[in-house]
Amino acid sequence: MASLFSRRDGAAHADIDKRRSASHESFLAHRAFFWARVAGFMSLFVVLTYVLVDVEPRHNGGSWYGYTLGTLGAGLIVWLAWLGIRKRRPTPGSWSLKGWTSAHVYLGLSLVVIGTMHTGFQLGWNVHTLAWVLMMLVILSGAYGITVYATLPQALSENRREMTREQMIESLAMIDRQLETAAQPLAREDADRVIAALEQDVFAAGILARFRGPGSRDATRRALQHISTDRAYDDGADDLAQQKVRALLGKRAAQIDQIRRQMQIKALLEIWLYVHVPLTIALLAALTAHVVSVFYYW
Repeated sequence: MASLFSRRDGAAHADIDKRRSASHESFLAHRAFFWARVAGFMSLFVVLTYVLVDVEPRHNGGSWYGYTLGTLGAGLIVWLAWLGIRKRRPTPGSWSLKGWTSAHVYLGLSLVVIGTMHTGFQLGWNVHTLAWVLMMLVILSGAYGITVYATLPQALSENRREMTREQMIESLAMIDRQLETAAQPLAREDADRVIAALEQDVFAAGILARFRGPGSRDATRRALQHISTDRAYDDGADDLAQQKVRALLGKRAAQIDQIRRQMQIKALLEIWLYVHVPLTIALLAALTAHVVSVFYYW
């Protein structure tokens, strides 16, 4: 009986370890790079057959071999475009979101070989070449997405320093309340600088400012620079108030930098989708026109 319980406990622990390992596994390394191997084999097979198959007068999209690669490529494009819908219905196992994303990445990269070999390197000013160009642009934007998702989440986590977005905002609000009180004894010009800093909306930055991230172009840093370079007050108490305001402005500037760096990293994580998705839709439209025109003139 004891051995039965120990076997059950061992199986339970093994199952927990397996799930924990799977949860920490990157989508790029999913199932020991299964989809990378599938895509690599498929690309190698296409290259070898392209070299070995004799097509007269030369390889082109209108040959039997070109039609074969075109059918394979079109099927892959439509299937991989399904990720946008499929990701909203995650399931466990081989076809989890992580598995689907891994297939999307590696099979998408294999389209560089399949799609290019389908053209037979015969490109021109027509809808067929347009479909190929859009396909390459979709793949390039997807490659950028892979890069940012593989590198930026770690930077996002490190910048947060175990603080949530709400905690960062609350920390800034607390500094603002202290600044408002500390600035009361200051001279009018210095107080106006502090008021201008407090009135500036940290989150009102435009799209370019979000990508630019932390910098010196804000009222807080201007106020800090002004008060730091201003002459000391004659009265010792006023000078002490000025020092306190400088310290609080420094804390505020650091907190704003953290918030804006968070906004910058999130913008870099999200911007590629605003390119990738419209390009994918344009690709599907061009692919439809390409297929229809081929069958029309066939």
